Amino acid sequence: MTSSMAQLFVQSAWLIPCYPLLGMILSTVWFPSITRLTGPRPAGYVNLVMTALAFFHALLAFPGVWQQAPMYSQVTWLQVAGLDLSLSLEVSALTLGAILLVTGINFLSQLYAVGYLEMDWGWARFFALLALFEGGMCALALCDSLFFAYMILEILTLGTYLLIGLWFNQSMVVTGARDAFLTKRVGDLFLLMGVLAIFPLAGTWNFSELAVWAQTAEVDPKAMTLVGLALIAGPMGKCAQFPLHLWLDEAMEGAFPSTVLRNSVVVAVGAWVLVKLQPVLALSHTVTIATITIGALTAVGASLIAIAQIDVKRVLSYLASAYMGIVFMAVGSGQTEAALLLLLTYAVAISAVIMSCGSIVLNSITQNLTQLGGLWSRRPVSGLAYLAGAAGVVALPPFGGFWAMLELIDGLWATHTGLAVIVLVVNDLIAFGLARLFCLMFGNQAQPMAQRSPENLWPVTLPMVVMGAMALHLPLVLQSLDLLPSWALLDKNAALLLIWSSLSGLVLGAIVYLGPIAKPIQLPSQALQNLFAYDFYTPRLYRSSVVGSVDVISRIIDWGDRYIVDGLVNFVGVSSLFGGETLKYGNSGRTQSYVLTIAIGLTLIIVTIAWSLLINLNVL
Repeated sequence: MTSSMAQLFVQSAWLIPCYPLLGMILSTVWFPSITRLTGPRPAGYVNLVMTALAFFHALLAFPGVWQQAPMYSQVTWLQVAGLDLSLSLEVSALTLGAILLVTGINFLSQLYAVGYLEMDWGWARFFALLALFEGGMCALALCDSLFFAYMILEILTLGTYLLIGLWFNQSMVVTGARDAFLTKRVGDLFLLMGVLAIFPLAGTWNFSELAVWAQTAEVDPKAMTLVGLALIAGPMGKCAQFPLHLWLDEAMEGAFPSTVLRNSVVVAVGAWVLVKLQPVLALSHTVTIATITIGALTAVGASLIAIAQIDVKRVLSYLASAYMGIVFMAVGSGQTEAALLLLLTYAVAISAVIMSCGSIVLNSITQNLTQLGGLWSRRPVSGLAYLAGAAGVVALPPFGGFWAMLELIDGLWATHTGLAVIVLVVNDLIAFGLARLFCLMFGNQAQPMAQRSPENLWPVTLPMVVMGAMALHLPLVLQSLDLLPSWALLDKNAALLLIWSSLSGLVLGAIVYLGPIAKPIQLPSQALQNLFAYDFYTPRLYRSSVVGSVDVISRIIDWGDRYIVDGLVNFVGVSSLFGGETLKYGNSGRTQSYVLTIAIGLTLIIVTIAWSLLINLNVL
């Protein structure tokens, strides 16, 4: 392809989010009235074509921006009273790379959904919402404005609610969608405060200009701390970080094809904004400490909770929170390049893991790990795809997760040794959790629910295999782009420790769950086991604190509204009614009587006013 052709695709890169949005609009044609005539499938096929167009547009534009300076453009949205709200766009290798990741995974997720939802008639809503997510994430990747990024995040929050509630005739689905929406709204509210507060300080909302401003900014430390804490609250909710992590577990009530997209790239949108804001957050030491602390607590806690779950989806949700916790630690310590590499390798690898698990659940009609097992001989393709994805998630050389984790560990080892140790522990726990999940599904003896579980149809199997192959070959792609860390410059001791943490977790998980140890595994302390199994009791704490407080306040407001506000209004109404009923008996219908009454009243008013004036004039 010639350079002029590449530049044409670069200059029209703003069109990329429009492809999935057009597919979303076209999907509405297949709402119930038309679906009865044609079936639901055309809605999925339309979105597959639109996603493919978006992917190839970004792919053809990528050579034109590789190793080139970012290109910025602005679109004026509103100019009034000195306020200029312009949408700033950034077209660079980083943004187009993010778009390639989003569109590529979404294309395979949609193809996966074609087989997974074969018997479902809600294709139009499902594929339209997947297209909404894709368009929103592509727009977020191109967006260089914090203000408009917030607006896009709000649209994605609404999309999360609608996508989780796809099967709205099920009570658990409705509850999960509602709780996920409300939990994310908590972080969004604080993020809005931070977005509005940063503008008077910096005079801009553009990420690129905020980075320049942060280099020489002189602001009040207390003000910057408050603004920074508000700015990280939004990404906390999006990335399911403690204490706003419960929504991702609730979101598991949605269909598995949406889980592929949500647990790979949707949870990463908050981390993307966090990386963009890192220069601003670094202005406050308190904010960086808070970011690292939140990430560390979530990474350790979520990885421990994942090990104690027996539901496949719950295991995957807590693993996602744990990995995003590592990304928070990377951003808080200033390792933004490592954070971006972690997001890339994680998204590709976890997609293969989720597709493999979803394929098992689809044919086995259960997602309870205690009812699965012995599937290796029946589902070798699914097992190999799982192993390929798991190898890319943990730090196992020579796969992508190893290089991403190694770059992070290498950056932390000299300055933040404690954080490096935490990353090693979390990596060990994640490896143990993935080994446990594999052994319970594919190892041991087959349970009744897994006796008849053949490989799925090709629309389910093909995307799973492609994602597994991508997870295996990702290091080669990164090496061809010169994006892998240089082995000669890395700390070999850190690399050795990282390898040992991965191997120890994998081997220990295999020994525990494939060995002669009695199942289910029991910890020495039942209280400790319950602590992990019940999510450190955070749902109960949330209900007793946040939900309980809201309930009490709501009851007080309801009482005040009923007995004070309504009571006052009712008193006025009753008084008017009583007065009207009383006065009606004085009505005779004679005009002269009314005139006499008015004359007497006016006379009394005039006499009263005159008497007051005479007294003030000291005449009397």
